Amino acid sequence: MSAIRVENLTKRFGETVALDDVTFEIPDGEFTIVLGTSGSGKSTLLRCLNGLTSPTDGRVYVQGEPVSSPRRDVAMVFQQHNIIEGMSAYSNALTGSLGRTEFLRSVLRFNDREDKIKALDALETVGLLDEAEQRAGRMSGGQQQRVGVARALVQEPNILLADEPVASLDPASSQTVMGYLRGAAEERGLTTLISLHQVNLARQFGQRFIGLSDGELVFDGYRDELTFDIIDELYGGLDMEKLLSGERDISEVVQ
Repeated sequence: MSAIRVENLTKRFGETVALDDVTFEIPDGEFTIVLGTSGSGKSTLLRCLNGLTSPTDGRVYVQGEPVSSPRRDVAMVFQQHNIIEGMSAYSNALTGSLGRTEFLRSVLRFNDREDKIKALDALETVGLLDEAEQRAGRMSGGQQQRVGVARALVQEPNILLADEPVASLDPASSQTVMGYLRGAAEERGLTTLISLHQVNLARQFGQRFIGLSDGELVFDGYRDELTFDIIDELYGGLDMEKLLSGERDISEVVQ
């Protein structure tokens, strides 16, 4: 049984078709990257997978069950971190247990000992255990995003989604965050889908690739199949050599 199955998924916002009859399956434990320009449907796809957006037509299944609302076993890492800057890295990570613990109890650290251990373990997984008591607002953007990853891990998901998690980071921080995401996925056996603009990062870290263009699935394959021609089709004749080499980010040339 596939971890994720998407069947004829269509999402319309008024007259705009964000996703158009998209179908694919993801097996357990696969690290998949979703590619495409802004407006291609990447974020809408991830929001349908985690139950934040309802399809217009078609269905999404997680572990064989239809998705109709957010699920505890599907965690999301957002582009803008969405952490509480006045709280420590540890306290932010601990909020990943909110499905098991009331918010006030979590903020006041009245969590179970098991949840506290999970938060520290998650911070260690993303290389921030030594920074556990640092206030999140004083951390760099890359560190804040790693706190966001730790929070998602505390949720104990089977599936990890990340929507442009490094779009606002410098190249070095992007490499670090992607490395920790890939390491966490491998260590914990997570099925992972990440949307990215950076083609060079995608090719470096991805196992499988889903390519979207104007809401349609135009590519579904693995690294050796992600050819120059496929990338050119996805990104419409941009300077592919510079994009593939990492000299330029897709986000710099695609709005």
